[in-house]
Amino acid sequence: MPAATRHVVCRLEEIADPGTRGFSLPGARFPDEYFLVHWYGKVYAYRNVCPHAGRFLNFKPDSFLTRDLSLIMCAGHGALFEPDSGRCVAGPCIGHGLDTLPAAVEGGDVVVYAEPDAPA
Repeated sequence: MPAATRHVVCRLEEIADPGTRGFSLPGARFPDEYFLVHWYGKVYAYRNVCPHAGRFLNFKPDSFLTRDLSLIMCAGHGALFEPDSGRCVAGPCIGHGLDTLPAAVEGGDVVVYAEPDAPA
């Protein structure tokens, strides 16, 4: 299995805490295929797809959290997810969770690690 590739997404100070930011990896078919959550000093990365309906979670760029900034919310059906685990805690997909990417802060950069796409 090929090693995961390191991708620098942004600087940590570019994301409010708590806050979110959408991003795509090189070769993406759509913008904001993933998103970062800066959550009380830690960073998490998730695939921008609701496990209930397979649609993007956000209704506008970089907007993934509820108004009170306490949970990730699907704009389509209102499913709610924990920011630090991606686990659905309310709505039509309870018991499921968001797909994750390994994420870290390295020298002030937010990086994610993703497997290279398999050849088509």
